[in-house]
Parts: sequence; C-alpha cells; structure tokens
Amino acid sequence: MEIVLALAIGILTGSGVWLILRPRTFQVIVGLSLLSYAVNLFIYAMGRLRVDAPPVVGRGGSADPSQLVDPLPQALVLTAIVISFAMTALLLVVLLASRGLTGTDHVDGKEPD
Repeated sequence: MEIVLALAIGILTGSGVWLILRPRTFQVIVGLSLLSYAVNLFIYAMGRLRVDAPPVVGRGGSADPSQLVDPLPQALVLTAIVISFAMTALLLVVLLASRGLTGTDHVDGKEPD
C-alpha cells in the first residue's frame, strides 16, 4: 500500500510541475490543482495509514493510543480541499476575465507560432 501511495504522490507531483511549466494559463491551473492533490495525499499519509483502526475510543474505556488513528491530518486535508476548490474557482474566473480582455489565454499574451 505504501508503494502505491508513494507512486501516486510522485506522479501527481511530477504531472503538476510539468503542467505549471506550460505556457497556457489553464494548464497552469490544472497543474496547481494536481500539486494540491499531491500535498493532500502526503499530509494524509503522515497521519499513519491504518486499516480498520477506530478513530475514537469506544465505550469500553481506555485504549492504546498507538492503535488509534490521528484525526488531525484528516481535518487539515479536508480544510485544504475546501480552500483549494475556492482558489481554483477564483483562478478560473480570473482566467475567463483575462481571456476576455486580451483574447488569448497564453501567459505572455501572444499566441505561439
């Protein structure tokens, strides 16, 4: 499972960086989104990946803290998802306004030859 997660984070990061270096604005926005997904997966993985572990202590009383899932990375990732969704929507609105003013979505304002 760890190797699959590491590969997913690496592929998302590599694809995001490659798209950020492209000259089109829409590709830059998609690249930023892919990078945010990679960071979210990384933060989530730092909270210990455990299968079938309880998130809270049950009615039985005390439990071994090493057997519980850390809820903080999950809360941070959830907050990051909401913020990245809002920022992506804002960037798309700015992209549409810029395209309406300049007639192109190319970064330097000129169409490639």
